[in-house]
Amino acid sequence: MQVESHIQYNHSYRMTEEYMQQEEDWDRDLLLDPAWEKQQRKTFTAWCNSHLRKAGTQIENIEEDFRNGLKLMLLLEVISGERLPKPDKGKMRFHKIANVNKALDFISSKGVKLVSIGAEEIVDGNLKMTLGMIWTIILRFAIQDISVEETSAKEGLLLWCQRKTAPYRNVNVQNFHISWKDGLALCALIHRHRPDLIDYAKLRKDDPIGNLNTAFEVAEKYLDIPKMLDAEDIVNTPKPDEKAIMTYVSCFYHAFAGAEQAETAANRICKVLAVNQENEKLMEEYEKLASELLEWIRRTIPWLENRVAEKSMSAMRRKLEDFRDYRRVHKPPRVQEKCQLEINFNTLQTKLRLSNRPAFMPSEGKMVSDIANAWKGLEQAEKGYEEWLLTEIRRLERLEHLAEKFKQKATLHESWTRGKEEMLSQRDYESASLMEVRALMRKHEAFESDLAAHQDRVEQIAAIAQELNELDYHDAASVNSRCQAICDQWDTLGTLTQKRRDALERVEKLLETIDQLYLEFAKRAAPFNNWMDGATEDLQDMFIVHSIEEIQSLITAHEQFKATLPEADKERMAILGIQNEIQKIAQTYGIKLSGVNPYTNLSHLDIASKWDTVKQLVPHRDQMLQEELARQQANERLRRQFAAQANVLGPWIQTKMEEIGHISVDISGSLEDQMNHLKQQEQNIINYKANIDKLEGDHQLIQEALVFDNKHTSYTMEHIRVGWEQLLTTIARTINEVENQILTRDAKGISQEQMNEFRASFNHFDRRNGMMDPDDFRACLISMGYDLGEVEFARIMMLVDPNSTGVVTFQAFIDFMTRETAETDTAEQVVASFKILASDKNYITVEELRRELPPEQAEYCISRMTKYSGADAVSGALDYVSFSSALYGESDL
Repeated sequence: MQVESHIQYNHSYRMTEEYMQQEEDWDRDLLLDPAWEKQQRKTFTAWCNSHLRKAGTQIENIEEDFRNGLKLMLLLEVISGERLPKPDKGKMRFHKIANVNKALDFISSKGVKLVSIGAEEIVDGNLKMTLGMIWTIILRFAIQDISVEETSAKEGLLLWCQRKTAPYRNVNVQNFHISWKDGLALCALIHRHRPDLIDYAKLRKDDPIGNLNTAFEVAEKYLDIPKMLDAEDIVNTPKPDEKAIMTYVSCFYHAFAGAEQAETAANRICKVLAVNQENEKLMEEYEKLASELLEWIRRTIPWLENRVAEKSMSAMRRKLEDFRDYRRVHKPPRVQEKCQLEINFNTLQTKLRLSNRPAFMPSEGKMVSDIANAWKGLEQAEKGYEEWLLTEIRRLERLEHLAEKFKQKATLHESWTRGKEEMLSQRDYESASLMEVRALMRKHEAFESDLAAHQDRVEQIAAIAQELNELDYHDAASVNSRCQAICDQWDTLGTLTQKRRDALERVEKLLETIDQLYLEFAKRAAPFNNWMDGATEDLQDMFIVHSIEEIQSLITAHEQFKATLPEADKERMAILGIQNEIQKIAQTYGIKLSGVNPYTNLSHLDIASKWDTVKQLVPHRDQMLQEELARQQANERLRRQFAAQANVLGPWIQTKMEEIGHISVDISGSLEDQMNHLKQQEQNIINYKANIDKLEGDHQLIQEALVFDNKHTSYTMEHIRVGWEQLLTTIARTINEVENQILTRDAKGISQEQMNEFRASFNHFDRRNGMMDPDDFRACLISMGYDLGEVEFARIMMLVDPNSTGVVTFQAFIDFMTRETAETDTAEQVVASFKILASDKNYITVEELRRELPPEQAEYCISRMTKYSGADAVSGALDYVSFSSALYGESDL
């Protein structure tokens, strides 16, 4: 693990003056470097300055500016983050040698062997030794920690470059000299990580100087990597200096590796914060639901404890009805809320435990046990309230029994007498026929018998009223008033009944003389009228036929009916002759006819009118039958047209369903191959939609023609629609399943061979077309090497079937196979992630949070982090260590 420095650069700034105060009197000799040293001199100088500028200083001449050892010690403090021994003050040669030795000793303490490099050579300004020492420092502090797949530092850096530039044309990194001469490798590294900075497509291999200068300028401007090389030197040198190239390329590795590490840290924090936000939401929902339930119980118990009785039975029954409404309407939802509250509490505790968070403790008085105790008190009050209500109702029942009995009998009597006075006062017999008068007499005799039978009820009503008065009933006044009205009405009915009997007996004798004439008319008119009614009904019958054969049968029956019309006309003339005879006798003897035959409701006008109706309906019936015949012929053509298409579409849909099923279980190819096959099938299905639409058009014509059967095909439009919808649903669901498998494979790092193995194992035990029973799932796990006990298998079933549906889907199976090895976040990991975002500081600022995290997670952290109070605190510093610990319920790390 890389050593993380706690030495602040502001201390280094203070040390700069101490290191530099002896340099003012120096005499610097500008030495001309040989050509082979030129690249190293420029590159190493720029590399040193990229670190020294953090301490507010720089070097100009690498062999001169390190001679007194001061800037050399300062450089080591900056790049290591550690404090070196205090430098010697003085300008003598031995002071300089002592300072350089302190720097060399520090380098040696880091496990670096300095071969043939002594303090005297550095103090004497030996360029080769100075460059060798700087290269040793670069190797130790900039390149040594680079490791890719357990390779050495140089090999790891080379492998990193090869992987990052592999997709780019004209780039083939094999070494750290001639592979970089055309500048394309450096541009590819920048474009791979920051495609917004370079348009790689516009670069040309025949412009190496332009490519190199582009890379140098972009790196210096946007990546904070100083220009360490000259494009002309690299291009004009047959083999550029390997150490210079390695030094410059390592700066790109550290720049981009830090960005990737920050992104990973931000993702980890977002994941942890999302879990915490969800848990807090569940806690708030529990508190809210618990408060509402307890408040409802608090309001309900006083209502149930109220024992003030009402004075009337109706009021007590309203109380009972209110209680029943409480039991049926108001309480059941609260029972459900109480159950849901317990479920939410258990679910929350489980989630907290699985995410290494402390258990949730509700507010005081809102524990599950508190709610259970409050509920118990509610049920006790409820039980006592119901018993009290029933006792009060039984008591009032006895008091109101007689009053209810009086009301019932009085109501029945009043209902019976309603309209009786008006009936007895009628003079309907004055214009009635003989039969009507006789009927009125019989009806009156029946009424007299009924009147005598109701005498007992009137006496019972009077007796009940007397008893209610004796018992001092609270509403006795209304009872007495009603009883008196009943007795007065009874006397009036007796008088009117006798008067009506006398009048009916007088009228009866006057009408017997013409009775026989009406009787003969009735005997002839009734059967003929029935025949005409039946004929009219048949002629107006709204027939429904479904074939040509049925309409032909109706046409034949109609022709047979028309053949009977001449005989019916003769019977009509005979009946009208009887009515003429009655009118002649009435005129001769001066008898006032009522105009109504007592033996029938039919008149001669009815007979004539119905006959005219029959004559008019016959030709109308002829027209309707012919029109229906034409319609049935058209329907037959529609049936044949629909059947021809349906008999093709039905088998096609079934065939496509089978093809999709074969593709979904095929493990011979990759998931991408399955997806391509399914997409092709989906396009074929979409292209086939026009045939379905055409069949829909023919079906609409059939529906508009009200055709409900088709003997030419077994397929209905509903069969075709259902099959088509199932086909669309099946292809969409299958594509979604394969997409989910691809996402799972890529997210979990599953190879195609592993995915095929999972699919093969699942298919082997799958007997329900995409789902496994628990027994089959157990057998599948055993076949894959799992040693399952009952407890372990129950735990696994809770993971793959949380809703207890009794089946295990393939997606749940894949999720389980990858979940067991998933990484669990810890508080230490979150602290390390925050430290990366904070650039190794012990605190983090608001600006850094908003820059590195999404807005929602950034504001969440800002609102919950406390102020940082360490010795190195600055304005606005936040404590991410205590925040991370609080997320997992741990003490400060």
